[in-house]
Amino acid sequence: MANIIQELKNKIEGKGLKVVFPESNDERIIEAAIKLQEEGLVKPILIGKKEDVSSKYDVNDCEFIDPLNYDGFEEMVASFVERRKGKNTEEQARKMLLDENYFGTMLVYMGKAHGLVSGACHSTGDTVRPALQIIKTKPGVSKTFGYFLMAREDEKYIFGDCAINPNPTAENLAEFAIESAKAAEMFGIEPRVGLLSFSTNGSADTEETQKVVEATKIAKAANSGYQIEGEMQFDAAFVPSVGAKKFPGSEVAGKVNTFIFPDLNSGNIGYKIAQRLGNFDAMGPILAGLNSPVNDLSRGCSSDDAYKTAIITAAQALIK
Repeated sequence: MANIIQELKNKIEGKGLKVVFPESNDERIIEAAIKLQEEGLVKPILIGKKEDVSSKYDVNDCEFIDPLNYDGFEEMVASFVERRKGKNTEEQARKMLLDENYFGTMLVYMGKAHGLVSGACHSTGDTVRPALQIIKTKPGVSKTFGYFLMAREDEKYIFGDCAINPNPTAENLAEFAIESAKAAEMFGIEPRVGLLSFSTNGSADTEETQKVVEATKIAKAANSGYQIEGEMQFDAAFVPSVGAKKFPGSEVAGKVNTFIFPDLNSGNIGYKIAQRLGNFDAMGPILAGLNSPVNDLSRGCSSDDAYKTAIITAAQALIK
């Protein structure tokens, strides 16, 4: 995994990318921010008061923004009200923007930062909700989703969606396929995308398999330039001899490295089987599909997890 992070560092070096950390009250976040600042690859922005931290840590070189004393607060309130299109009043906006996650997300939306990392002491909902309300999904993407980078020695794969959407539609799966291909490229993987099912190339005909068939058609019709195939079972996707037998003529079957699961049950179970039985490192969930990157940490994360997630977030900001 260290090599992967180094590759991402090489991509973001010299780009002047800024990542917001709303949780400056957490020592793991402070340690990650100090390391990022020292390396100079990512400029961390910590939400809170520097004096609350400086007695324990040398944070003189780190940028802090206190919502209570932010010169651009009035501009932010106006921008938030406009973005919410009547769903929140100015009075509500003033209260909501004192919340560090809403405040940090608005910094990203207003172009003051390139991405945000939170979740060390907040729930997933607290992190993702402001992103969905303010940053929103990219044009052509209806839902955000969470993928994992699965790594073992020289092997690297993308698994998605393993974190967010319990029962995605065919349209959703098509979007996940294309966005996951972009994610694969970020990690140096030449994407070959397989939409998974318990059926391969029409071997079963059910509502569940037809959804994946339709998703494949939609993804191919988008003319993304990526190699995408489905529906296929995992062995047909992964094992060349099985792929050739079950899906003859396919350029993708047996060679898939970017796996799209048909629902959250299979995605979540699948990545954990690979992690626990296959001894793969699972990096994620990494959120995709947003106009600007926002990533959610586990509340059991380490400072190194926060550091690596910030590197990934900065690299995501370079994806179009």
